[in-house]
Amino acid sequence: MAEICALGLDVGSTTMKIVGVDGAGCLAWHFLEPTEPRIEEQVARFLTRARDEGGAPPDVPLVATGYGRQLVRTAARRVTEITCHARGVYRELGHGGTLVDIGGQDSKVIAITPDGGVADFAMNDKCAAGTGRFLEHTAARLGVSLERMGQEALATGEEVAISSTCTVFAESEIVSLIAHGVEVGAILRGLHRALVRRVVSMVRAVGLTPPLMLSGGVVRNPAVCRMLEEETGQRVFLPDHPQLMGAYGAALLALESG
Repeated sequence: MAEICALGLDVGSTTMKIVGVDGAGCLAWHFLEPTEPRIEEQVARFLTRARDEGGAPPDVPLVATGYGRQLVRTAARRVTEITCHARGVYRELGHGGTLVDIGGQDSKVIAITPDGGVADFAMNDKCAAGTGRFLEHTAARLGVSLERMGQEALATGEEVAISSTCTVFAESEIVSLIAHGVEVGAILRGLHRALVRRVVSMVRAVGLTPPLMLSGGVVRNPAVCRMLEEETGQRVFLPDHPQLMGAYGAALLALESG
């Protein structure tokens, strides 16, 4: 295993991620698990794991990001997710463009300049529509696992429109559709379409400058990727570890400041 020279910790709303990079800024080690209520205790466990499993030295520089970054007391810096996601994706893909990050509780669209800076951004953090929570909430109602939702949505040619952009109202709409005998696959396609169109409205607000890049755990869902391509007319590009891009960007910043 390569020597860890810096750490990035992303305290997300649903998942906590930690990344270690070597002296060249290459991803050397990572770990993630669902975010727990006692964040400071979980952060301490993550840092212990980085030392014990990843071999990180005790004085390794650390940058924190994510909604819970202020609770990472040992971080040298606490940086916004916008900056960290842009930095991580730019390093991995090597170019600017438009980045869509779909997380568990919020979504972001970031315009990245040719040299990796942030030109503009839009963020949806007030409503679950357009985020992973929208799919997670409705998956339980439909009796489909979150991991299977995308495949099942793409497995059918039928699609029913979901008019509600609010998660609570969408659930009521789903109950009505089921009562009228609409197939689950058609509902799933409609749900994905509603989520993607919400995200695309943010893309248009920022302005779409190709290429279209994706990050966040939700983009591992194949239906989200397919429909983003359909709705924008652009091919999408994913880093190897889309869910780690915030933590990776934070680690790169820690390496620079360390």
